Amino acid sequence: MLTKRIIPCLDVKNGKVVKGINFVGLKEVGDPVELAQKYYEQGADELVFLDITATHEGRDTMVQVVEQVASSIYMPFTVGGGLKTIEDIKRVLRAGADKVSLNSAAVKNPDLIAQGAQIFGNQCIVLAIDAKARDDQSGWNVVIHGGRIDTGMDLLEWVQKGVSLGAGEILLTSMDTDGVKQGYDLKMLQAVRNITNVPVIASGGCGSLEHFAEVFETDVADAALAASLFHYDELSVQDVKVYLQKKGIPVRL
Repeated sequence: MLTKRIIPCLDVKNGKVVKGINFVGLKEVGDPVELAQKYYEQGADELVFLDITATHEGRDTMVQVVEQVASSIYMPFTVGGGLKTIEDIKRVLRAGADKVSLNSAAVKNPDLIAQGAQIFGNQCIVLAIDAKARDDQSGWNVVIHGGRIDTGMDLLEWVQKGVSLGAGEILLTSMDTDGVKQGYDLKMLQAVRNITNVPVIASGGCGSLEHFAEVFETDVADAALAASLFHYDELSVQDVKVYLQKKGIPVRL
């Protein structure tokens, strides 16, 4: 049985790690290099680094931070935010990232997924999707630009398209549960799980050890991503893994 992965997430703005609720009210929580080292020492399986307000001006800053983080940890490391071209992808991979996360740019130019997968391999392309439940609860819409623009695209249709183009993994964030700490959006994760065979990373809403267990016991995700719980030292990665192992969930200690 494949071990389940625990992935801390660093949302970075202007070179600092920040955290908000439902994508707003961002507060600075620390230095990305220091936090990356902390999570590596705690036994994280991977790290996700998202430049959440990526702009052209901030691009060089991000590459420098990626280089600093990559040289201080020895675990798979995914970088996303503002990657719009193959050249952008090359730049962060050269700086030390193992995978790239494509979100808004992939929605605007789906061919970027196909080109990226062809050049760097499917395993390198993570399709990051932020989704929000429709008012009539008939499903979920894909939202881009850090939660600011509802595309009107159906989540499940986009997942199927992204995977068919070559995405090797789905990083799925529920905007409805993000930062609320009431648990992952199991219903949404299950709907995605039912239609794809690539690994799914659950993101948005984890607030306790039980929430980690729940997402794996219901088998709606292969990995669980969390941010504020780890940033504020409410839990360590090691705490989570020891708890999951006691519950009979396979993890790498």
